[in-house]
Amino acid sequence: MSCKVVLAQGISASYREELKSTIKTRNICPKLVGFLANEDPAAAKYAEWTAKTCAETGVEFELRKCSRNDLEDKIIEANQDAGVNGIMVYYPVFGDRQDQYLQNVVDVSKDVEGLHHKYVYNMYHNIRFLDEAKTKKCIIPCTPLGLVKVMEYVGVYNGILPHGNRLHGRVVTIINRSEIVGRPLAALLANDGAKVYSVDINGIQEFHRGVGLQLKKHEVSETSLTVEEVLPLSDVVITGVPSPSYKVPSHLIRDGAVCINFSTFKNFDGEEIKKKAAIYVPAVGKVTVAMLERNLVRLYDYQAQDRAPSTA
Repeated sequence: MSCKVVLAQGISASYREELKSTIKTRNICPKLVGFLANEDPAAAKYAEWTAKTCAETGVEFELRKCSRNDLEDKIIEANQDAGVNGIMVYYPVFGDRQDQYLQNVVDVSKDVEGLHHKYVYNMYHNIRFLDEAKTKKCIIPCTPLGLVKVMEYVGVYNGILPHGNRLHGRVVTIINRSEIVGRPLAALLANDGAKVYSVDINGIQEFHRGVGLQLKKHEVSETSLTVEEVLPLSDVVITGVPSPSYKVPSHLIRDGAVCINFSTFKNFDGEEIKKKAAIYVPAVGKVTVAMLERNLVRLYDYQAQDRAPSTA
């Protein structure tokens, strides 16, 4: 079999080393606070990874456990604490619109997950900077950003093309349209030039910027297509189905495709997919945590800029 299996640890290594070097050289210690207000074992595992990676890179990480009914007040306390540079919440908490509300309770200047409405709006509208001078990049949600970095690492992005168009000509299928990962990822990839088929239980939507990338930002259209029709067309297949029983039908995967799984469960049959895919990435968790820390350092710098006296 010619399939290359690429592990998240190798992809994240350069980012971890860069973070470690930056923190040590500049003698800084950004503080990240994570709130755990649920009993989800996946969230607890993510918290473990976060704590371990932060310890390795020099970030101060504090996990605060609380009841979900106390969470809003605890977030507000952290917002007001100048010693806290970044805040994250392990979702789901309530599992409904109240979670979206909580995402906007987190101060935008401390939102390492990029889930605040301002960041979400900018992402969907392909606005990449927070300021007119273009000195402050927008914060992008960690898992979608991590998946972008995975795709860059394995060569899906075409470095010859200008930034913002480097997925032109690529067809990507994403089997997940959650508001946390799947839909933001579809928007990011479409804004970078890909034609994206976004799959959920209700059907398939197409995200794109039109023929020749004529549109400034992506648009979304409903389709009558099926998974059986879009998988054979796809250069890249990304899965995030939260079920141990779900498996992508390997026989539908295009020969030589890139296959990436971000679910905590194995959505691809490990042996069968190697017979079809050119590149298989079985998990991305460590890349996600590296992006979380990268966002934290970026926010730390923005906060320092905002505190600096004006020279005007």
